Amino acid sequence: MVVKISKHDAPVNECRELATLLTQHTDGKGNGLHKTAIDKLEFMRESSISTSLHSDNKLDLCIVVQGKKEALLGEKLYRYSVAQYIVVSVELPITGFVVEATPDKPYLGFKLNLDPAQLYEIIIAQTQLSRRKPENSVKGFFVSNADKSLIDCAIRLTKLLDTPQDIPFLAPIILREIYYRLLMGEQGEALRQIAIPGSNMQRIAETIKLIKVDFTKPIGVEQLAKHVSMSTSSFYHHFKKVTSMSPLQYQKQLRLLEARRLMLTENFDAANSAYEVGYQSPSQFSREYSQRFGAPPIKDVERLRTT
Repeated sequence: MVVKISKHDAPVNECRELATLLTQHTDGKGNGLHKTAIDKLEFMRESSISTSLHSDNKLDLCIVVQGKKEALLGEKLYRYSVAQYIVVSVELPITGFVVEATPDKPYLGFKLNLDPAQLYEIIIAQTQLSRRKPENSVKGFFVSNADKSLIDCAIRLTKLLDTPQDIPFLAPIILREIYYRLLMGEQGEALRQIAIPGSNMQRIAETIKLIKVDFTKPIGVEQLAKHVSMSTSSFYHHFKKVTSMSPLQYQKQLRLLEARRLMLTENFDAANSAYEVGYQSPSQFSREYSQRFGAPPIKDVERLRTT
């Protein structure tokens, strides 16, 4: 299933200005993520079409500044491009693809790791939130259109890199404005839920950590639900709402992504990688791998090595 968000009044000129700034700060540094002098701010640059094996974000804002990207989460393929952004509010087994990039016009992304504590400070300061609506679980990942005010914040924050003496005083102010803009936007509810202690999303995030501790072993949905004081049916419902998959499907995605990494970066063969991540049947592993990545293990890895 392809999820594509239509654009409305995209701030094109502002994105061009931000693209110029990111180009200046990433030229000559190669592809990949580049740290900056501002804590938690990174720039992404890719000069060709590429695939990231495993994007395991916690709480990130990612704005596409130039080029196009896709993200595969479970059975849903999300497509997003210039002036669109994603917020990843829980740890998810996402595979990312840069689908539009050239050496002359690389893919450029603005990436900011968000602080739940700072988000919570703004939440409790907003008087209208004292009349909170009933909590309904929302997705931990989706695509939105960035408005001019959010891009303007990103521009001002990036420009501080040219005056490092201003960063300690001005960066926290601009970051606070970014948090405010996000909370007032269409992804605000997801950010509120991950920042507010005891929310359903926080409880699901806690069970995700338990699954990841050893995803090679069988998991018990009843035990996970009990750990966060939820009924099994309620836990299952909220988990699927937040992650777009069931707990068992989540675990399977982790296994397949890790097996793919083992084959590509550590030269494991298909059988050994299958056993390493918890599969008992190589044929089942091959079948599920093909369903996930569109090709059997050997062919998929060969394709990745030649791209």
